[in-house]
Amino acid sequence: MKARILEGSTITATDDLGAIKAAIAAQRPIWIQLDAQDAATDALMRDDLHMHPLTIEDIWEERTTPKVDNYSGYLDVLVHGVKSAKTAHRIQLVELDLAIGPTWLVTRDPGDLVTTALAAECERSSRLLVKGIPWLAHAALDHAVDRYLPVIDQLDGEIDRLQDDVLDKAGTPNGRGVLTQILSFKRTLQDLRRTGIHQREILLRLSRGEFEQLPADVLPFYRDVYDHFLRVGDIAEGYRDLVTSALDAYLSVQSNRMNEIMKTLTLMSTVMLPLTFIAGVYGMNFKHMPETEWIFGYPMAVGFMAAVAGGIFLWFRRRGWIGARSS
Repeated sequence: MKARILEGSTITATDDLGAIKAAIAAQRPIWIQLDAQDAATDALMRDDLHMHPLTIEDIWEERTTPKVDNYSGYLDVLVHGVKSAKTAHRIQLVELDLAIGPTWLVTRDPGDLVTTALAAECERSSRLLVKGIPWLAHAALDHAVDRYLPVIDQLDGEIDRLQDDVLDKAGTPNGRGVLTQILSFKRTLQDLRRTGIHQREILLRLSRGEFEQLPADVLPFYRDVYDHFLRVGDIAEGYRDLVTSALDAYLSVQSNRMNEIMKTLTLMSTVMLPLTFIAGVYGMNFKHMPETEWIFGYPMAVGFMAAVAGGIFLWFRRRGWIGARSS
């Protein structure tokens, strides 16, 4: 556990439990960063910050659904951000817990969505803690939402490449990898959509002044965070439609290539069928077959088969089934 305490216009960083308790008792603005759960940390939240047992439980548990709860004297906010990944279709949603009190902010950020950036901002200037805890909480939410934008941009480029791969590889031995990517994209975007629906509602509630912990002068900044996340959600929904279209295109291209293969095999069978019939007729061992005793019988049979095959080929070409349609 680490805390940053505002003393006058200076921020002091400490991990001393006694100093943290003294700052809370003196109602000095303080930002507490939680790490691992232990008895001392739970006692601090329960006895000094008077946090509800359900809040303490939610802070340490992994929750998949964002939420906001208004308790006596503080707000419990749970949102999700995205953790950077080598490929956008394998992004990981990570939890950010915020407890917003009158003079204190408690955060648990296991994925380091905001802690490093917010700590650097506090080291540069004490203005956030000077302005008040709601402003510090806004900065944390703003950093968390901003983490979505680079991933969304990465999604754009990967979806473009995915659409090109669909046309090039669908129906080929390399097509299975493309299908795996499409399904991975769909799963990722579905997770973003499911989380985004709840998180958008939470940010909206924070921005429209439902909670007394957020003064009126900070609400426009919360509305700005909501607008940014709304844009992220709209873009992700558009990408979801594009990936669905890519899946439909993949299945269509694969079906077309399968149809081409079946067409080729059917045409070959159609050509070979009369030739097999002719060969079968002249392969019968009947004594009274004039062509079998004729010196030109074999060339005649072969020529007849060639003529039949050529006639079928020309008819297919005239119908446009092979090559260009003749005028």
